[in-house]
Amino acid sequence: MWTFEHTETSSATAEQLWARYSQPATWPEWNTGMTDVALDDLFVPGAKGTLKPADGPRTRFTLTAVEPNRTFTAVSELPMARLTFVHVVEPLGAGIRFTHQATISGPSSLLFTRLVGKNIMATVPGSMRTLARLAEQTPTAVR
Repeated sequence: MWTFEHTETSSATAEQLWARYSQPATWPEWNTGMTDVALDDLFVPGAKGTLKPADGPRTRFTLTAVEPNRTFTAVSELPMARLTFVHVVEPLGAGIRFTHQATISGPSSLLFTRLVGKNIMATVPGSMRTLARLAEQTPTAVR
């Protein structure tokens, strides 16, 4: 099993960040590792979608957990392996701390770590910094 985790802070609110997370079609705006993302349903547990990595084939994913403004998990089934991305948002005094954790598990995890793990480690930190900047510019919803 392979795991990579990165954390950033932002002056954005959890709601501002969630506005970015909950619209998968916009993920390529901040995630340089993706060129296209589509979700077949609402941003809820069990929803299925597809994503096109910048350097790989289109992949299906499933949202396995969603707690608005707090966390969501997306899982892609690979041949004899599973890629799990967990996203966690924690409020700070002024802003948030958010973490992205990627795990590759299963019998062919070593192969997929070599194929995609290096790219994840190279792109996640910069993508998260871009996400923070975009979230800070996202208008908050009117209540």
